[in-house]
Amino acid sequence: MDLKHDARELSDDLVALRRALHQIPELGLELPRTQEKVLEALDGLPLEITTGTGLSSVTAVLRGQGGDGDVVLLRGDMDALPVTENTGARFSSRHEGRMHACGHDLHTAGLVGAARLLSAHRDSLAGDVVFMFQPGEEGHDGAGHMIAEGVLEAAGRPVAEAYGLHVLSAAIPRGRFMSRPGPLMAAADGLFVRVIGAGGHGSRPHTALDPVPVACEMVTALQAMVTRRFNVFDPVVVTVGTFHAGTQRNIIPPDARFEATIRSFSKEARERVAELAVPLCQDIASAHGAEVEITYQGEYGVTANDPDRQEFVAGTVREVFGEERFTTLPDPLTGSEDFSRVLDRVPGAFTFLGATFADEPDSVAYNHSPEASFDDSVLADGALLLAELAARRLAKERA
Repeated sequence: MDLKHDARELSDDLVALRRALHQIPELGLELPRTQEKVLEALDGLPLEITTGTGLSSVTAVLRGQGGDGDVVLLRGDMDALPVTENTGARFSSRHEGRMHACGHDLHTAGLVGAARLLSAHRDSLAGDVVFMFQPGEEGHDGAGHMIAEGVLEAAGRPVAEAYGLHVLSAAIPRGRFMSRPGPLMAAADGLFVRVIGAGGHGSRPHTALDPVPVACEMVTALQAMVTRRFNVFDPVVVTVGTFHAGTQRNIIPPDARFEATIRSFSKEARERVAELAVPLCQDIASAHGAEVEITYQGEYGVTANDPDRQEFVAGTVREVFGEERFTTLPDPLTGSEDFSRVLDRVPGAFTFLGATFADEPDSVAYNHSPEASFDDSVLADGALLLAELAARRLAKERA
């Protein structure tokens, strides 16, 4: 099975697919044009294909020759971000306010490549492969929706292992694979607060109940909570990303609102911050005689790699691409991923792939930036790694 040669042969097709997807970015759970492109790219392959009922997902099952052998899942997310592109690429987004700023177009094309590679060698597989083309990773819990619709049982029996890949436009060298055992990415939760006071004239604050300083005190207290109530070696990050109040400088508004994202790396820290943040805000509101409405929303869990599967990924990279192409990350990243939903249920691993254009990866725009650019020459390598992982786990001689 010469997957490496086959991947090189596919490279131009995968780049063309990626660039077509890049021009038609779609948001959230409904990606009809992206779904159509994926279905066209998979047409003619020996796959059992189903589409989602509550979202524009694509699930494709490749049957090997192993009867009731193991099932390996490979995942690629497909959605874009509400960002206006500013890269100057000739294949830039055609839609203002939408951009593949996180590289999911590369993930989609790479998973198509893995499906093509493995389909050509299905007789060598002693089990089945599930290809998970997922919408809604960017804050819409697409993985959770696909799990609810049965992606982990799509082959007729449970998935035994799962693997995913994520490109980075900066931070790591082009073509380098990086991962680590255990926690790889943070859990992400949301805190939504509305402080209710009483509006009035800005010159007479004693006749009103100003919610703005109350909300401001909550914001600073949340930062103090992180530094004084949590172990620095089990970190928590609280970032208030929105703060809204008022319409004019001489009007005391009736309410003030803010939203925060909360990142953590352990179950214990995640549970503790939820326990502390809500009463902290409630007590501050009470001290000022204000009311408060608070929602603490659990979102994505810690993305944690199974140590054995992560070592399998590292060994595969070193054998297929060379010793220098894999680096173990010393620390987790503070971004989050809904692939954590899959890894909560199935042992597996998630890996980063450098797709930067720069010789100095720290000098260019990171994922989610309007200037984030991804070198799609790495597509064949990404597709090859995913295919190799499935092929090696399902090899007949290993069965």
